[in-house]
Amino acid sequence: MAGVRSAVRRVPGPCSHWDDNEADFIRHVLDRVGDKWSVLIVGTLEADALRYSELAHAIPGISQRMLTLTLQQLAQDGIVSRTAYPEVPPRVEYELTPLGRSLLRVVLDLAAWAVDNHKEIHHNRTVFAEGLVSAAGKG
Repeated sequence: MAGVRSAVRRVPGPCSHWDDNEADFIRHVLDRVGDKWSVLIVGTLEADALRYSELAHAIPGISQRMLTLTLQQLAQDGIVSRTAYPEVPPRVEYELTPLGRSLLRVVLDLAAWAVDNHKEIHHNRTVFAEGLVSAAGKG
């Protein structure tokens, strides 16, 4: 695969600045922080630390499995911290770390962009799908 990246580097653009290792790491980080659940969790933790159940209620459609997995991954990367309090019943809170806070503005801007543009994107997808159906019928 090294030959593929060397060809890309000859073309101007952001990819020309990174070597193979950097490009792989960038993809891995963006896969992690750019998925829908990570974006929503980071955005939800903007104001304060929250308990697991509060996060689950604040993020519509997230399953318990995905919330648990995504929180573990974000904690592994140092974006979210997990604090367990020795109480009965046990209390666990999640909050953004300084690294997570540095990601917050990007995440909130991305979410706002999605909200601002969802109608146009939905329209474009409908037009595109109709064009595919029309083209398939002409064949």
